[in-house]
Amino acid sequence: MNRKKQADLIQQMSDRELTIQLILTQLIILSLAGIGSFFLFDSFRDWMVLFQFTRSELIWFGLLPALIVLLIDFTLLYSLPRRFYDDGGINIKVFRNRSYLSIVGLTLLIAFSEEVLFRGVVHTEFGYIIASVLFAVMHIRYLDKIVLLVSVLFVSFFIGYMYEQTGSLVVTITAHFLIDFVLAVWIRMGKWGSREQV
Repeated sequence: MNRKKQADLIQQMSDRELTIQLILTQLIILSLAGIGSFFLFDSFRDWMVLFQFTRSELIWFGLLPALIVLLIDFTLLYSLPRRFYDDGGINIKVFRNRSYLSIVGLTLLIAFSEEVLFRGVVHTEFGYIIASVLFAVMHIRYLDKIVLLVSVLFVSFFIGYMYEQTGSLVVTITAHFLIDFVLAVWIRMGKWGSREQV
């Protein structure tokens, strides 16, 4: 399915239908992480080690990278024509009418499930490059938008590097959550794509 058809389909869905689809997708990702963990890790203890962290790791490898990514995203958002970062209105449809509490829940679910699968399972077992590329490929709707594709590749490799440095899923979940949450709130406030440039 091409990006335009996907965007059209999403625009036709109600907020409830879209929420259900989003949650189901994340539960599938979380299930894949659980299955992968069961078969690839020797014990539950090996898995739980990935959730250890220190406060300094959380700040230097979670919070600070999230702020760097957000700074880059906002710079691109307000310096490039809208067509370069327009994903067909999908993110706007997902977050524009959502309550702030719902945004917290959804972005936390997304960050947790994607990081557990791509960093916790794929990165741990198959390496940094494979996990980072697969994470970017999952965002298939960005493949024909060079700015969005480069952005998601950068974020994927950047967060993957944070995982390389810390071995902590809490750190990467924090960074992922903060990025998604701030951008979703920006959309909710009506500020995403408000500048009309062609």
